[in-house]
Amino acid sequence: MTKAELVEKMAKEAEISKVAAAAALDSFMDGVQKALKKKDGKVTLVGFGTFSKIRRKARKGRNPQTGEPIKIKATNVIKFKAGKKFKESI
Repeated sequence: MTKAELVEKMAKEAEISKVAAAAALDSFMDGVQKALKKKDGKVTLVGFGTFSKIRRKARKGRNPQTGEPIKIKATNVIKFKAGKKFKESI
């Protein structure tokens, strides 16, 4: 499902315009991004799941083409854990 398809579905089910549905979806995504930018950022939607940010440490890797060792920098990664109701519905 694409963002446009999701906006269309939201507009139809909530009986609102596509512009309003797109604004609501953009606001939701912006809110999640801002919450995850914080130091211990976490967004929990009961029944749906939890978005959280984890720090992946720097590590050594290997270039698959040449086989020579490389350094992989530390980075932040977004993690999603599905909630119980969400898991059961699929």
